Amino acid sequence: MKGSNVRYVAILAMLAMLVAGCGPAAVEPANPAQSPSAVRLTGSPAPIQPSPTATKARDKVTVQLDWVLRGEHSIFFIGVDQGYFADQGIDVIAIRPGTGSSNTMRIVGANGAEFGFGDLPTLAVAQSKDVPVVALAAVGQRSPIGMITIGSKHSLRAPKDLQGLTIGISPAGSTYIFYQALTAANNVDRKTITEKTVAPPFEQYLLQGKVDSIPGYINAEVIELEAQAGGPGSLHILLGADYGYTAFGSGLLTSQSLISKNPDLVRRFVAAYMKAFQFMLKNPGQSADILVKTNAELAGKRDVLIKQIQAGIPLATNAATTANGLGYMDKSQWEKTLGILVEQKVIDKAPAVDSLFNNSFAQKAR
Repeated sequence: MKGSNVRYVAILAMLAMLVAGCGPAAVEPANPAQSPSAVRLTGSPAPIQPSPTATKARDKVTVQLDWVLRGEHSIFFIGVDQGYFADQGIDVIAIRPGTGSSNTMRIVGANGAEFGFGDLPTLAVAQSKDVPVVALAAVGQRSPIGMITIGSKHSLRAPKDLQGLTIGISPAGSTYIFYQALTAANNVDRKTITEKTVAPPFEQYLLQGKVDSIPGYINAEVIELEAQAGGPGSLHILLGADYGYTAFGSGLLTSQSLISKNPDLVRRFVAAYMKAFQFMLKNPGQSADILVKTNAELAGKRDVLIKQIQAGIPLATNAATTANGLGYMDKSQWEKTLGILVEQKVIDKAPAVDSLFNNSFAQKAR
């Protein structure tokens, strides 16, 4: 009898379990990332398809910059910090400072880095020398490069004011390409100029009086140089864009081979980059904070970085970007850039215009 009672209790327990299994499924609170009314079933859910990034390792990429870190380089660090690259299944394993845009082009063209950042007119010069690099987005729709003097020593109001001066140049860099084009376009007689080869940091030669003028970026070294030279108004700056140097500034680039072999990686990288680009334009302070946080050598330079970013904001947009989106490169502007470089004998043979740039990836990111 006692054994029968045990069996009876066991049967009742089994029946209770079966009934419970047929009842309504329990619910858990919605994921905060979902809408407030969303719920997730925990009974017997349908199989969930894993995301592409969950089933394969992230693509590892290296970025080669053109120079030491400055404000507009924050775009890459924003992309890492905010998870934009990770969201696209990309792991940026290195962001390397550079030694000039010419070297950046060679490194990226030789597949020493998947992506790069550099002066876009220099990209055209590199292509004319059979370096296979392609521009993906213009961060500067106008060139930020100008000729600089300390105003109290040498007035600089027009290109011909450069005649008779000692000018510091770096023959391997983007500023030298600019200097050649600017002087030629404005009929400046270089025979009257003493050209002195200088090494970075170029601005020290100007401050120490070893040269009278240097070419420089208004959204980079000019910010610190002005503070050291005496504050706002102490420098005379002749912006090339105001004197016939119709050219893009710096931008994102890659190799022709990567576009051919892995266009999906290029698409995903550009999508993340453009999101970070927009973040920088809207949030100069936060962007500077991210740069400082991730690069110890920039400690104490937050204000400088903010000013560098702010100086570049007016150069980032124009009618073409209003119509076609941030980073867009107008073919006619590339044609003008090539025309200047050929006419002023900076390059001997112009590459095909369409080979210089590819807007399609940035357009897909809109």
